[in-house]
Amino acid sequence: MRIIDTDVHESFSSIKDLVPYLPSPYKEMIAQGAWRGFSQPFAYTSPGNGNRADVKSKDGSASVSDYNLMREQILDAYDLTYAVLTGYFYPTGLKMQFGLANALASAYNDYVVENWLAKDERFIGSVQVFARDPQAAAREIDRMAAHPQMKQVLLPVVDDIAYGHPMYRPIFEAAERNDLMVAFHHTTFAQGPYGMGLHYMERHTLIPIALMPQVISLVVNGLFDAFPKLRFMILEGGFSWLPHVMWRLDREYRQGRVEVPWIKKLPSEHIRERLRLSTQPTEDITTDQWLKVIDLMGTDEILVFSTDYPHFDFDDPNAAIPRALPADLREKILWKNAAQFYGLDGPPAVRDVPRVAAE
Repeated sequence: MRIIDTDVHESFSSIKDLVPYLPSPYKEMIAQGAWRGFSQPFAYTSPGNGNRADVKSKDGSASVSDYNLMREQILDAYDLTYAVLTGYFYPTGLKMQFGLANALASAYNDYVVENWLAKDERFIGSVQVFARDPQAAAREIDRMAAHPQMKQVLLPVVDDIAYGHPMYRPIFEAAERNDLMVAFHHTTFAQGPYGMGLHYMERHTLIPIALMPQVISLVVNGLFDAFPKLRFMILEGGFSWLPHVMWRLDREYRQGRVEVPWIKKLPSEHIRERLRLSTQPTEDITTDQWLKVIDLMGTDEILVFSTDYPHFDFDDPNAAIPRALPADLREKILWKNAAQFYGLDGPPAVRDVPRVAAE
């Protein structure tokens, strides 16, 4: 069976890998170590820290920048039809120095094109932007959209942005005019209403609570109605919470739609038609419970598969999606729903990709 993995995290070995793609004065700033990247506000408790313990280069160091390792561990190991690259690097985390943040977003996109997309036809790219400057983000989307492997805009979920706010409309306008999808992925900045909690377990449990408000914001502020060609993806937040959000939105809409006359149909209808959720981290539920949750969603076209490689809670496609599910449903989850979302007709033309020599 084909597999489309909708959430694979590529990266670089050092922030200095972006130096060749940066203009002055940012080139010199990064080369001199003036910025050391985003600080991480917690410690991981798994053996490989944030990643699988076996994600290591030949020298034994942790590596999320090694194409050959990724190819061995996931692309070829599971014969992926496509892998959607979603990155680790989200310039929106910066809350100042907009010029630097925009330059970093552009540099990272150029780095990904040269060092990842060019190495394998199976890769689908995500345009990274600095969302706090929507006009500049729109220009970056226009710049990158011509690349045939770029299929979506990636908007990171941080602690202070609800993307339904009107100020972010230029981003969605650019995505729609370039026929790109829009995906949302949580970051180390995402948190619940009372912060991250006191333990990593607590923070990790809160991740869906950071994603739910984005769905609500998009619906209530009219993004589905204003941009009829756009489709939206929620990544790495599970999926069992969606029926509750759909029911609650419908209930509130029925009694309060006078306040939001731009919403032209039930929120749940918008969601079923144009929102997709990746399965990772797959809920620990039985096959019957899988079927019940999908029944509560009202459609079997919402869920798309993702491994979340190389994270420690990686989902193996052979284990994460129950084999006892009806065959046509497993097909939809593992590849058909994602193929429809991204407009993919079939496997890429080139599959026998040579290994890239180690640098």
